[in-house]
Amino acid sequence: MQSALPLSYKPHIVHVLADDLGWADVGWHREAKDQADVKTPSLDALAASGVRLERFYTHQICSPSRSAIQSGRAPIHVNVQNVLPEVVNPADPIGGYQGIPTNMTGIASVLRGAGYRTRFVGKWDVGMATPMHHPRARGYESWLGYWHHANDYWQQTTGSCGAGTSPRDLWRFDTSTDADGPAVELANGPRCSQHNQSPADETCAFEDAILTDEVVRLISTHNASEPLFLFWAPHLIHMPLQAPRAFVEAFAFIDDERRRLSHAMASLLDHEVARVVAALHERSSPSGLMWDSTLLVFHSDNGGEILFAGLCGGNNWPLTGGKFSNFEGGIRVNAFVTGGAIPAAARNASLDALITAWDWYATFAALAGADPTDNAAAAAGLPPIDSLNMWPLLSGENASAPRTEVVIGETGALTKNGDGQALVGGLIDAEGYKLVLGPEEKLHKVSQYVQTGPSWPNSSSHLVPDVHPKICGRSASTGCLFNVFTDPTERINLAASLTQKFYAMLARVDTHQATVYSPVRGQDDPRACEAVSKQYGGYWGPFVE
Repeated sequence: MQSALPLSYKPHIVHVLADDLGWADVGWHREAKDQADVKTPSLDALAASGVRLERFYTHQICSPSRSAIQSGRAPIHVNVQNVLPEVVNPADPIGGYQGIPTNMTGIASVLRGAGYRTRFVGKWDVGMATPMHHPRARGYESWLGYWHHANDYWQQTTGSCGAGTSPRDLWRFDTSTDADGPAVELANGPRCSQHNQSPADETCAFEDAILTDEVVRLISTHNASEPLFLFWAPHLIHMPLQAPRAFVEAFAFIDDERRRLSHAMASLLDHEVARVVAALHERSSPSGLMWDSTLLVFHSDNGGEILFAGLCGGNNWPLTGGKFSNFEGGIRVNAFVTGGAIPAAARNASLDALITAWDWYATFAALAGADPTDNAAAAAGLPPIDSLNMWPLLSGENASAPRTEVVIGETGALTKNGDGQALVGGLIDAEGYKLVLGPEEKLHKVSQYVQTGPSWPNSSSHLVPDVHPKICGRSASTGCLFNVFTDPTERINLAASLTQKFYAMLARVDTHQATVYSPVRGQDDPRACEAVSKQYGGYWGPFVE
């Protein structure tokens, strides 16, 4: 059990989880000469005024990162697969679904037990199949958002149920009103699209504007004498590349459409975060303004997506690779904490300590004075949490970094969103040494051993990152060992020259491999589409009793 902090109050916690935001998609990771096409002034100011987390690590893809945050576990102990929420394995009623196993306790349940009001807005992506995968079952009192990896920003559609039909994906539930079902009242008109944003006599609202409106509403109506845990997961800046016309036109000077849209989306994300911060500044609480007693956490779920040529516009320069890769561009992400809950002496700082997305679980529990131990998971034979309390470090109370290694997750799945064996894909230690290991199923290849450039993508770029893998095997002659403290772009392979270090870290990987949680997630279940047509009027939703 980790000791709770002796706080005189429980701070409000606002956790902002951006989607696919690349390392170079924000101003504070750009050199001045490369900032012309990046406009994130609000995020830059918040990062500068708080504590920048410069070695913050996630998983390489969406659902595992989100599963790790909500459950407090390294992905290897909860989920390394990015399968769709329609999958079911009837033989495993605990782990035979997408996302978090049914018997793991979510962070919102821990905080709710400590007196917090718990709200979720935005992308869920940690399970949909059963009522036990619902945000309600994970401790949230309300939710407005979508179940899948992504949807269309204008039509809220995703996936297919045959015959050219693409169901909508937007759900609302609230324990105070008994609402729990498709958010049909927020559907746009049929002609609303990226290319027709003002159809006559039709509603046409951008999805993230809808989500931010909900976040602002929750803040403005919250009883500020009660601690609030608000988890906000914007759609931005995940594909498809779409944005309101005014934001796109602000980047008309960028010739490449992918980069123009991507930077418009990052600018819009900046704008939406500013709206929420303003709401916290405007809302009064017993101790002053709500902002004065708020801890705001901001980070991306993984690196920017550079993989699909012609479809994506993320950029992680100068880091190597991006989303779907275990090189730094895929798992080292933009992150900071700020707000009045950060002691004044700790602000305007940068931390190089190893911190992971799954460390928020124990950190938030400590702030709430709650025990993070997951007894329900233990009773079901599931792995315990891996989360470490980072608050003494973040608050400046203790300069010692509690985390001494980061275990990197990987999958043996041969397709991007397929099912496969849960694997340890590497390790980063406290000295900055990083061992990367490619799956045997993929001939030890680790994808995207490439760098882009400060202005990428561009009209002259023909880079297809996935055709540039690197062999990272189990011998010193084929292995991949870097020191990311001194070589953040992973260009200097030390495996052959530091063989003792390489094999020591490989042995450590094998030790972790013996602990992985690797259920068979299952196959697409036809009941998902049956529920779309028979229960939910063309919307996705839970489909297993």
